[in-house]
Amino acid sequence: MDLTDAAPEAAFRQIVKDFIAEHGDKGRARGGRGASGRGGGGDAAESGWSKEARAQGQSWRQALVERGWIAPAWPQEYGGAGLSVKEQFILNEELAEAGLNNVGGFGVMMLGPTLMVHGTEEQKSEILPAILAGEVVWCQGWSEPGAGSDLASLQTRAARDGDEYVLNGQKIWTTGAQHADRMYMLARTDPDAPKHRGISMLMLGMQDPGVSVRPLTTMANTQTFNEVFFEDVHVPVSNRIGEENRGWYAGMTLTDFERSGIGNSVGTQRVLRGTLTYAKHAPEDETLLKRSSTWRLDFVDRWLEADIARLFSHLNNSIQDRGMVPNHEASMSKLFTTELGQKIARTNLKLLGLYGNLWDRNRPEGMKGRAAGGYLSAVSSTIAGGTSEIQRNIIATRGLGLPRG
Repeated sequence: MDLTDAAPEAAFRQIVKDFIAEHGDKGRARGGRGASGRGGGGDAAESGWSKEARAQGQSWRQALVERGWIAPAWPQEYGGAGLSVKEQFILNEELAEAGLNNVGGFGVMMLGPTLMVHGTEEQKSEILPAILAGEVVWCQGWSEPGAGSDLASLQTRAARDGDEYVLNGQKIWTTGAQHADRMYMLARTDPDAPKHRGISMLMLGMQDPGVSVRPLTTMANTQTFNEVFFEDVHVPVSNRIGEENRGWYAGMTLTDFERSGIGNSVGTQRVLRGTLTYAKHAPEDETLLKRSSTWRLDFVDRWLEADIARLFSHLNNSIQDRGMVPNHEASMSKLFTTELGQKIARTNLKLLGLYGNLWDRNRPEGMKGRAAGGYLSAVSSTIAGGTSEIQRNIIATRGLGLPRG
């Protein structure tokens, strides 16, 4: 694993740095990566924007579009930048270092690449340009109350009726659904087939008759996730992606477009730098920086672990650069980084003592509420995107070759 840039990569990194120096304030003006140093869900953060916030971020989006960097991995024929794996890594790394993120959302990161493989020409010509222009914000209808880690157990039913499907059921933990224009989702079209073989992938509008959205308030007092209900929703067959009853395989194409995670690992380091800066400048009686050697040792552990998380990202990038898809390696990175985020949240609370319980963002004590909010938000990080238990199963079976229990 080579951590250095070859000459062409060093030149590209400088191009990215110059771009950020010229346009970065546009991205920060519409929110950047937030107080925690990390974007809300990475590139999917855009799905949670209100219409007003999306309008404010249009100049940043346009700057990325003009470079083709709104969709760095897309082939140029579809309007993307066609960057190499290493160039994509460098772009994401430098954006993260600057406290910025790409604003492509689920459409760029997930749906677009899937349509390139499984979509019809009509779907590509209609949907891909709209994704790049930011005209449509997408959300992903995956999990259900009884189908999370075992997604293939989903029961939302799409019954074929001529040229339409009639959709009934429920999705849950749908990120940004209350702000999205459209959804791509998986539904069961053959209830008698084995569970992986009777699923189709469909697209629908969030304002279609029979679709209702109910935001879920988390214990961190955010409404990132939603429940979505479908009651006799009519979806044209032309809105199906890929073959009928083969949607599971189209859906799993999405996993091939996951990134190295460099944005999250850099974001973790930014959180730690922010914690250290706050601890150095806060009144001595408000932190344990100078009064607790135990806290300082904990912080050193977190700092070293953040470096390890970044090395995991480099490992995944090197695997992708060799034309392979990180498998158990990606699970190792996800498991380590999300559990590290929870450790950092506990370390921040320990630093602040009772001040860590404060939620008031208008008071300087307690990092303006970021410590308490970050602690509660971190709980879900080892659940979303595949639980820690699932990641450990993948590492055990695919990485270590252990038998299934």
